[in-house]
Amino acid sequence: MRVLAIVPAYNEEESLQSTVEELMASCPDVDILVINDGSRDATGAICDREGYNHLDMPINCGLTSGFQAGMKYALRHGYDAAVQFDADGQHRPEYIAEMARAMEGQGADIVIASRFLEGERGHSLRHIGNSLISRLIRATTGASITDPTSGMRMFRRSTFKAFAGGMDMGPEPDAVALLVRKGGAKVVEVPASMRERQAGESYLSPAKAVTYMGRTCLNILFFQWFR
Repeated sequence: MRVLAIVPAYNEEESLQSTVEELMASCPDVDILVINDGSRDATGAICDREGYNHLDMPINCGLTSGFQAGMKYALRHGYDAAVQFDADGQHRPEYIAEMARAMEGQGADIVIASRFLEGERGHSLRHIGNSLISRLIRATTGASITDPTSGMRMFRRSTFKAFAGGMDMGPEPDAVALLVRKGGAKVVEVPASMRERQAGESYLSPAKAVTYMGRTCLNILFFQWFR
């Protein structure tokens, strides 16, 4: 398969180069597209200096818009699959090949790198929220997904149009649930471990994390039925 790694980056000057270099070294057959999401630091300058394939968003548009731009690129350039890959160094590129094998071998439309597939669980607010979202997806779609909040997901070409053309289709658990319920998408998970953010600060403060969980749960429970 022709696979495109979509790397959204907002103010990731401290980790972007090491992330892309590791990705290129581990996955030489995977093409890379950095989405410079209106960064105000040297993220764009690093892309220019290193010759990375990248798109510059005119302002900070957010993850949804940046990912949609990447999906439009993947659709127009004939890729078979696209993988969401964080610029902060949390994701491990060695799992991409395994995700591609699972997609081909099991006929999956979406492959998720799951931190919890082998039973690992915690009691933090993040773990509790993930478990709640997992239960809501199973109740509304019948799909069992152990790690719906994992940010490392691979999408088959059949899903590209939904992301490229939908204003509210971002790389989030509610979009995955919608693709399963309305599009019949098959989801497969592969076991994975993630690193801590290698540099910079997450945009998800504790307050924003609670808001994110609440919004996602509402979207899965109620709003997806009207989309």
